[in-house]
Amino acid sequence: MNKSIKKVRAHLLISGRVQGVAFRYYTQDIAQSLEIKGWVRNCWDGKVEIVMEGEEEKVKELIDWCYQGPGSAIVEKVDVEWEKYRGEFNSFGIRG
Repeated sequence: MNKSIKKVRAHLLISGRVQGVAFRYYTQDIAQSLEIKGWVRNCWDGKVEIVMEGEEEKVKELIDWCYQGPGSAIVEKVDVEWEKYRGEFNSFGIRG
């Protein structure tokens, strides 16, 4: 039968050359194709921040992609914090 699908929430901070390389736009495209909800934004300190919710396997797939990012990005570090799933988003978008 159908095994229950675990929903998870992850909060990421990505360091390196990750701004000005379309990181947010690629993240949004991939998140939407994986049916992940949440948001991505550039931080004042040069990092990219992502909050995502969705099926555990799909969230892990997007996190794995974040370790390389788009072609022109240079990802130095990805901090992942797992949080309690809240189901608060109905789409995935780019924030200011």
